[in-house]
Amino acid sequence: MAQYLLMCCQPEVDPAEEAEDEAGMAMLHELHRNLRAAGILVDVQRLRSVESATSVRVRDGQTEITDGPFAVTKESLAGYYLVECADLDEAIKVAAEHPMAVGGRLELRPFVE
Repeated sequence: MAQYLLMCCQPEVDPAEEAEDEAGMAMLHELHRNLRAAGILVDVQRLRSVESATSVRVRDGQTEITDGPFAVTKESLAGYYLVECADLDEAIKVAAEHPMAVGGRLELRPFVE
């Protein structure tokens, strides 16, 4: 078994608009129940808006702190799942079942062993 970080990337959405998406939330809760029942889900967390981000870089020995994300992009990291799967094929199957795979993007990364 290997652990994969499944990063959920999506365009920033207005919080009020997102709260109204009851069907989407129900789908996510069902996905969480199924992944837990299968023994695949290790952890899942939703992240605050990109406006709450702080980027830290060190250049020429100086620490640079920037409010917000470092990258300028249409999508931002919305949350993550830590899943334990037999292999990459199983992790891809889990990602493909996620509602955010339609219209958003899910990035899978294995951990360094």
